[in-house]
Amino acid sequence: EDVVYLQKDYNRAIVIAVSSDAIFNLEEEQKLSAEESKRETEKQLGTELLKPGTAFPFIKAAEMVNRKLLEKNPDETHLFDVILVSDNRPQIRTQLVNSAKHYGLDISRFCFFRNDDFVDHLQSNNVKLFLSTDKTNVCKTLKKGIPAALLFRQDAQAPTDQLRILFTGDDVLSNSAELGLRGGELAEPVDSKKELQNATAAKGAMKEFAGLIGEMRRKFGRDSSPLCTYLMTARSNKEVSSKVIQSLRGWGLEVDEAFFLVGAPEGPILAQIQPHILY
Repeated sequence: EDVVYLQKDYNRAIVIAVSSDAIFNLEEEQKLSAEESKRETEKQLGTELLKPGTAFPFIKAAEMVNRKLLEKNPDETHLFDVILVSDNRPQIRTQLVNSAKHYGLDISRFCFFRNDDFVDHLQSNNVKLFLSTDKTNVCKTLKKGIPAALLFRQDAQAPTDQLRILFTGDDVLSNSAELGLRGGELAEPVDSKKELQNATAAKGAMKEFAGLIGEMRRKFGRDSSPLCTYLMTARSNKEVSSKVIQSLRGWGLEVDEAFFLVGAPEGPILAQIQPHILY
């Protein structure tokens, strides 16, 4: 499949970094035995296509949003800019690039690095959001003050004609020491001044990302928008939930739909929405 690579404005684009093991299914590659000869491994890995992973629907949906924005304004610069980040062994890098090209993914950059310095690469690439299926990497990124979220794993195939972002409201009003993901599931106590500063930075970055998404959302009408935003609070009461909406509105984001569960199960709502991102 041919792909048209859009020229992104570095200062205006919403740069989203996605881990390679979320874009493609790398389980089989990671199971390659150490006994396989290097020559045979390199021969196979350079040509065999990788299977689509959890992030595939997200990337396709983001491409749809970009196309619709450019249809409305050919000079639009406020676009999604997706980059692939990977700490996989060198032999698989060619396979990642070839597979992305084969599937027609509009990935502007491929960043390969050692596992211990991937956060520095995110900062140098002006990343506004890091997406992964790995909780450890998401936590590590949050602690460095960069917004990060888990890609939502779901049984049914997520839509590719509409990008759906779900903000979990329990985190919106959380203080810096409690900042985490999905109501604190990934949060850890902050016990140093440096970590507190990083948590505060992550909260500020979350505010920035919400504002950028809100600006993009306003470019479309209320109906048939290729970008849809949701709010869900799992534990908060009605009064707190109302404050969450006010906070998001103050950040520049008017959500399309809101769900206040007050302890009710999240599963049915998640199955109904089928979000690409849980923020």
